[in-house]
Amino acid sequence: MARRKKLTPPAGFIVTPGASADRDHSTLLALEAGLAEVSVERLTLRTTSVKNAVKKIIAAAEELADRLDVDASEIAFGGRSFGGRSCSVAVAEGLAAHSLVLMSYPLHPPGKPENLRVGHFEEIKVPSLFVSGQKDPFGTEAEFTEHLTAVAGPVTMEWVPGNHAPKGQDPHIIELIRTWWGLD
Repeated sequence: MARRKKLTPPAGFIVTPGASADRDHSTLLALEAGLAEVSVERLTLRTTSVKNAVKKIIAAAEELADRLDVDASEIAFGGRSFGGRSCSVAVAEGLAAHSLVLMSYPLHPPGKPENLRVGHFEEIKVPSLFVSGQKDPFGTEAEFTEHLTAVAGPVTMEWVPGNHAPKGQDPHIIELIRTWWGLD
């Protein structure tokens, strides 16, 4: 994507796993270690309902904002696959946010490009970083190029080698986030 924006770091980062994982997923642990300057809160969702996940994300945002004594607009949200999608819906529905970090965003189920999960994109007004594997069956580069234009806020799209769970890419993804937030 051509729209790139470097940010200042958030005060906190609530990061969520994919649908079948929990807060101890290796990528979430790597993010916490690699983004040490930011207060990272790894959140287990324990649901496959976006509506229920959004409630958990909002509650976690209130707790982290209180603990850090900051406004929710100073907290970034994101995660892998379902977790990132749920964070994007929470922000689109009005959750104040610094930014979104969406890793392996599931544009659609594999093999079902007609079942798009982008209806809320035009309500996302915060800077958003999308990071996906070049061979991710949940969305091709052409599909992302087409659909990310609907996001109202600034968008940065980055591609890494691999599929929906790009193995060995955590250091690269962390570096992309660090650079985007201006930590480096």
